[in-house]
Amino acid sequence: MIAALKRIPERWPGLVRWLKIALAVAVLGLAAFLLRRALQGQDPAVLWQTITAAPAARLWGAFGFALASYACLTLFDYLALHYAGKPLAYPRVALASFTSLSLGHNLGFAALSSGAIRYRFYSRWGLSGVEVAKVILFCGATVGIGLAMLTAISLALQPELAIKLTGLSPLQLSLIGGGIVLLLIGYLAACAFWRGERELRGHQVKLPSLRLALGQFAIGTVNFALVAACLQQALAIVAETSYPDVAAAYVLANLATLVSHVPGGLGVIETVVGHLFGAGEVIAGLVLFRLVYFIVPLICGALLFAASELFIQRAATGSAAHDRPASASAGAGAPDPARP
Repeated sequence: MIAALKRIPERWPGLVRWLKIALAVAVLGLAAFLLRRALQGQDPAVLWQTITAAPAARLWGAFGFALASYACLTLFDYLALHYAGKPLAYPRVALASFTSLSLGHNLGFAALSSGAIRYRFYSRWGLSGVEVAKVILFCGATVGIGLAMLTAISLALQPELAIKLTGLSPLQLSLIGGGIVLLLIGYLAACAFWRGERELRGHQVKLPSLRLALGQFAIGTVNFALVAACLQQALAIVAETSYPDVAAAYVLANLATLVSHVPGGLGVIETVVGHLFGAGEVIAGLVLFRLVYFIVPLICGALLFAASELFIQRAATGSAAHDRPASASAGAGAPDPARP
């Protein structure tokens, strides 16, 4: 059956072309649906008034931190490809990473949704299914490490805020923070001393090198810090907020989002931040944050994905058309060994 699937492009090249076009159109349609859902219940006039009334410094600050976060996320894939033993040129990595994550952030179940788009890009650049799976797992681990690091920092710097948001006692929060730190240290120690592949519950596991692990700690933590900064800039247009408070609230909202798999944390971030600063006061800032960090990248990512599908299909069609006459002329000019 696999052999039959591989022969489809040879037998029905037109079908493959139309399937790729349909895929690109479907992604654009999905982006439009997610955009409508994210803005459901919001008054367009109020949203527009919020954006136009926002101080330019805050608005550009939010966009700048969002852009820096997505740039940081491309390094997740860059390191992951080195871990998988298949490094690629950075422009390709950036295209695959931004496209997959800008869509995956809004779809929910990011490991599956963004992973499918990653596979679409990386498989045609020479990676096997196993190697793409390694990239996805490495990126997922980097997200977990970054969230764990920022959680431990927030619990240490803002214990009162964490107590207010979680209802846990100081002792319980101290135990949680200490446990997180021990787990992170244990991971680094394992990467430093655990060489080669080891069997773990019937699976062969190979940890990254200590150098790659340290890279995970750095870019994972910086990424979440940048997203929290984007949120703080958006909230600052309507309320007095401090970065440590917003970072702590964002960390807890992300933990809830990972558990619930709500697409883009829709409603979760609003609930946590609204509980902290007052829902009526910060709703406009939250809408601006969602627009800057989720909706604008979603539109850009969908357009990039559609354009890449159409461009690669056109390049493949042009290459096939160029090779066909050459093959035909070569066959016509070759001597026939059957003739005297």
